[in-house]
Amino acid sequence: MIVVQTPLRISLLGGGTDFPAFYTRDPGFVLSTTIDKSVFVILKGRFDRRIRVGYTRTELVDDPRALEHDLVRESLAVTGVDHGVELATMADIPSRGSGLGSSSAVTVGLLHALWLYRGVLPSRRQLAEGATEIEIQRLGRPMGMQDQYASAYGGLRTITMDGDGVRSERAAVDFATRRRLSERLLLFFTGITRRSGTVLAEQEASIEDKRPELIEMACLAREGRNHLEAGRLDELGALILESWKLKRGLASRVSSPEIDGLVERSVNAGAIGAKISGAGGGGFLLLYCRPEHQPAVRTALSGLQEMEFNLEDEGSLVMLDDRRR
Repeated sequence: MIVVQTPLRISLLGGGTDFPAFYTRDPGFVLSTTIDKSVFVILKGRFDRRIRVGYTRTELVDDPRALEHDLVRESLAVTGVDHGVELATMADIPSRGSGLGSSSAVTVGLLHALWLYRGVLPSRRQLAEGATEIEIQRLGRPMGMQDQYASAYGGLRTITMDGDGVRSERAAVDFATRRRLSERLLLFFTGITRRSGTVLAEQEASIEDKRPELIEMACLAREGRNHLEAGRLDELGALILESWKLKRGLASRVSSPEIDGLVERSVNAGAIGAKISGAGGGGFLLLYCRPEHQPAVRTALSGLQEMEFNLEDEGSLVMLDDRRR
């Protein structure tokens, strides 16, 4: 049996600049971090040649091409596993529409487990590039490039995208600053679920019209990296709100009157930064708030469920591999 744990991520700044249609002309830049909420992939060999997949439903097939779970189907194809396995996936959060990069975490975790099953120890870059190939190239999903790299590498990182490719680097942040940031970031589930592909497809289609806004968002992300590395966390928090105001104009479904109301209530109660995590439209509300104002913010958002979390420094990890050698 193989068990792989792959972290979810929160995108602090620069989301939207990671579409190839944008960064092949103007460099994209994202500041993100993984958190201690994860997707788990469990793999076990079977006695027979069939393939069984368990998630919110169960599939049992003779041919992997018959699988309806597209991420599993394509991960099997990429790794060359075509028979005799059982796979199960589970997560710490709602499986769809969270805005925390869950689909990419699932894909990274699947590739990690399947390559290990084949006797291959993949690098972080192989995991990220393999997940990108599956989600963007093979499945044609309208999405950017940050989620796969965040989940594969882990930690508080910058991701730079340009005509030369994608580069992921760990932010130069000391332990004390990282701990202070963790104490000041809050997540509340809005209760609004959406298919991120719908929101992202509109964003992708409007990239040329919104290029000036995206260039500004990439600049804000670089500025945010500088504030973070210098320990100026309140300035970073202010940029999160400034960037959200730009992002909500990228597509009609990024925000809504209900979401705008949640952001306004949060800021009025003392939050410095506020945004919807991920593509927008629903999922989790991310806040930057100093500790002394957090009780007031929690009162203002008392109708929402808060998810407590800490920043996570690791990427995709093998938690168990008890196969006989």
